[in-house]
Amino acid sequence: MEGKHRKLSSWFLTAVAVLVVPLLFACSGPVDNGGTLLNRGVGPEPESLDPHHTRTTQAHRVQRDLFEGLVGYSADGVLIPAAAERWEVSDDGKRYTFWIRDTARWSNGDPVTADDFVYSFRRLVNPETAAFYGELMIAVKNAPAIIEKKLNADSLGVTALGPKQLQITLDYPVPYFIGQLALVSAYPVHAANIAEHGDSFARAGKLISNGAYQLKNWELGSFIELTRNPHYWNNAATQIDRVRHHVTVEASAELYRYRAGELDITAVVPSEAYAQLAKDRPDELRVAPFLGTYFYGFNLMQEKLRDNPKLREALSMAIDRDVLTEKVTARGEQPAWSWVPPGIANYAPQRFSYADLPRAERHAAARRLYQEAGYGADKPLQIEIRYNTAETHERLALAIQSMWQDVLGFEATLINEEFRVLISNIREMRITELFRLSWNGDYNDAHSFLSIFESGNASNLTGYQNPRFDELMQAAAQQVDPQLRRQYLEQAEREMLDDHPVIPLYIHVSKHLVSPRVQGWQDNVLDFHYSQHLSLRDSNDPE
Repeated sequence: MEGKHRKLSSWFLTAVAVLVVPLLFACSGPVDNGGTLLNRGVGPEPESLDPHHTRTTQAHRVQRDLFEGLVGYSADGVLIPAAAERWEVSDDGKRYTFWIRDTARWSNGDPVTADDFVYSFRRLVNPETAAFYGELMIAVKNAPAIIEKKLNADSLGVTALGPKQLQITLDYPVPYFIGQLALVSAYPVHAANIAEHGDSFARAGKLISNGAYQLKNWELGSFIELTRNPHYWNNAATQIDRVRHHVTVEASAELYRYRAGELDITAVVPSEAYAQLAKDRPDELRVAPFLGTYFYGFNLMQEKLRDNPKLREALSMAIDRDVLTEKVTARGEQPAWSWVPPGIANYAPQRFSYADLPRAERHAAARRLYQEAGYGADKPLQIEIRYNTAETHERLALAIQSMWQDVLGFEATLINEEFRVLISNIREMRITELFRLSWNGDYNDAHSFLSIFESGNASNLTGYQNPRFDELMQAAAQQVDPQLRRQYLEQAEREMLDDHPVIPLYIHVSKHLVSPRVQGWQDNVLDFHYSQHLSLRDSNDPE
């Protein structure tokens, strides 16, 4: 079967890579001819480095080193000035004025100007760009009409008041707007760079960026190497000269490389090794609360799933989240009975109506709904679960397959795919039925989680549409009273949970191994860790 063969092939290639790579990196240490080198695990291959064409955690990890927005985050996750040295907000909360640093420069030495941000924000909302996160600017004046092709992108409410002064006008106050401007999609791109190279501008040898690092090399399937941007306004405070983001699909292979000294920071920690690592390397294992939900999504473009909410509910009820987090992931995750995770500011996550039922009652209800949905022993459900190639995703899929077999009596088909293939299939919504993904909060607000279920949202990967949900989200967006806004958002989550477009499985915690020689690492709920905030302790330095 496709999944089996692909997995064996992938495992074999990874194993070969693990045997070969130590030889390749045997001469690579904290200091070589290129200066200090930080080796970071990035996980699967990023899909792109164009800020307007990426949506994965892997891509964003690299892009936070390459680019810089008007605002950014400190090492401990606090919003701070970045390309803009300061800003002011009008009393009505609708007009933001930014002062861009005089010393802000692109990697080719060009000054970073207000016009750069005007160009970039217009590119972001322009339908011709087909950006994943054009909706990010939805509150900006004229953005909805531009996205709907009723107005030209030049009419966006973003204006350069001068070379270094930028003004953004909103249609209504947005409490989390500053946080949105720290996201990757709000990073500026270099207009002349795109004019010269077109869609291929974000590649090694071409890309001009404005962050602490510039792109030096991208070896597909191996690593992305960055070097310091000598023109970066805060280059004097940047201590690491080179950063390699290593592509490693399997978590166990990444752990092997960490233990061999080839990686300083891992992207993940494999479940099966967690307990032993907690015992053997407690000071290197960094586990912290994190705003992220791991889930299975239904493709509601498929008729048998779209028109059968009882089936979706039955599938959700038959999964024992406690077993998944205690026996399968087993790294401190929390079972997910809500979509919005705990820890969101001014918000109480809502829960499935059956969340507190004893297991036996929940399973009995699942069997009843399954039959009412038209399935049973004489007509077992046929459904495919797609997930990207990785041990944890496969173990979870196997566990869920087993739970459905035990409770509902059918066997789901498991299909594993390379990550970019999975993302492409999910986005096309043609062949997928049930898919695994995670959704991580881009900013600390419930809107970051709930907005992706709005009709027409580019990140609405299930195809969910509910006019009542949309009304509640719109009411929340226009509400300036924080308590009333909270009530609308909580009501919207209850509405969505009742429709079961997704099966939330567990709430993430961030998990990394960080070498003792890495200095400056601080845990934070967004799990953002810029390389420019880190340094490397020389082997001769005292611990």
